[in-house]
Amino acid sequence: MARIIAVANQKGGVGKTTTAINLSAALASAGKKVLAIDIDPQGNMTSGLGVDKDSVQYSVYELLIGECDAEDCITGTVCQCLDLIPAHVNLAGAEVELLDAKRREYLLKDKLGAVESRYDYVIIDCPPALSMLTINALTTAKGVLVPIQCEFYALEGLAQLLYTINLVRDRLNGDLKVQGVVFTMYDSRTNLSADVVDNVRNNLDQHIYRTVIPRNVRLAEAPSHGLPINLYDPRSTGAEGYRRLAEEIISEERKGGR
Repeated sequence: MARIIAVANQKGGVGKTTTAINLSAALASAGKKVLAIDIDPQGNMTSGLGVDKDSVQYSVYELLIGECDAEDCITGTVCQCLDLIPAHVNLAGAEVELLDAKRREYLLKDKLGAVESRYDYVIIDCPPALSMLTINALTTAKGVLVPIQCEFYALEGLAQLLYTINLVRDRLNGDLKVQGVVFTMYDSRTNLSADVVDNVRNNLDQHIYRTVIPRNVRLAEAPSHGLPINLYDPRSTGAEGYRRLAEEIISEERKGGR
């Protein structure tokens, strides 16, 4: 059975989609069979993995409203061992269309059941909002990976996200837990980044990954080429950071941990 991880933080600009894309690619590069699911209406994970979101026949939108099955909308990506359920701009209207749907909080979970056994990992890129789309991701996942930017307001909004995760666990998905927190956009040239990391490590009662993702121009460039960082520039510090994060996550599984 796949290990399903939702990458979530309702605060924008924290490296959420960058983490979802490059963690998926790094896990695939390590020989794991991975399914990435783009449930963010912006569709940046889709384009970042080299898929033209305007040319796909079926997307996660059609999946959620019942017009197709998971098998129909799975597509390959630029990475071996990495498949994708893409997003389309139509997903922005799904919130309204799902209001009267039966089991609306479980639509993704119910559909994914037919294919998840094929994969070692399923990585879900959530919208930067605590919406019904995010709830669907959280009812499907077993763990939530929370990217936090190394900036002064790093913890802004995190309390609300943790509250939502606890609420979903209590009412909808008893298996859900916080997979861990990963620091992103770390700038070794500034004291601020180091201070933020120390402050969060000392005050946040959650698992925090040892790997810290650096601020790296190559990471910022890669999406415009439709490539994850391990294909765009495998020698960059960004690629190394996500390789190490993938190794940590794989190691946890081997130890029977998170």
